[in-house]
Amino acid sequence: MRVSAVREVPFGEWSSTVLALRDEGYSFFDWLTAVDQTDSTPDTPTDGEAPADAAVAGYDIVCHLIRVGTPGSLESVLLRTRAPEGLPVPSVTGVFPGAAWHERETFEMFGIEFDGFTDRSGEGLRPLLLPDGFEGYPLRKSFVLTSRASKPWPGAKEPGEGHGGGAPSRRRVQAPGVPGPEWGPR
Repeated sequence: MRVSAVREVPFGEWSSTVLALRDEGYSFFDWLTAVDQTDSTPDTPTDGEAPADAAVAGYDIVCHLIRVGTPGSLESVLLRTRAPEGLPVPSVTGVFPGAAWHERETFEMFGIEFDGFTDRSGEGLRPLLLPDGFEGYPLRKSFVLTSRASKPWPGAKEPGEGHGGGAPSRRRVQAPGVPGPEWGPR
């Protein structure tokens, strides 16, 4: 299914926009997640308009909603807001109870709090997928993959290495998640 529309939502209007779209007929909640934008530069959409909260470093909260029209007719909307790092995001579990699983996963993987979260268990935000005692948020760009500290990157050789050479070598780069020298020798 193609996304019919993408809407940039100001952070302060996140939950009210989701509620308004539900009232407009977007009654199927598909998914919600986050994208780590803590080290990116502001995006510039192709239509020339600046996205909401684009200058703020943080996390893009993304939600996909669907409206079922006539049989066989589906419209979808992708909502996106920039949540400043450290601020809780208004929960949409009051609008779509099914969003609880998605908000718990986003909390666990990114460390993003959801203000007003309820899954009707009374237990609040809590781990969903990771084992007990897991430390850190694995989908953050700042999360270091500790297994890379003890094992070399298994990727292909750099240009010019092996196979008789001949080609000039390039500056060696580390794969994503490789820890720095502060992690000790490999």
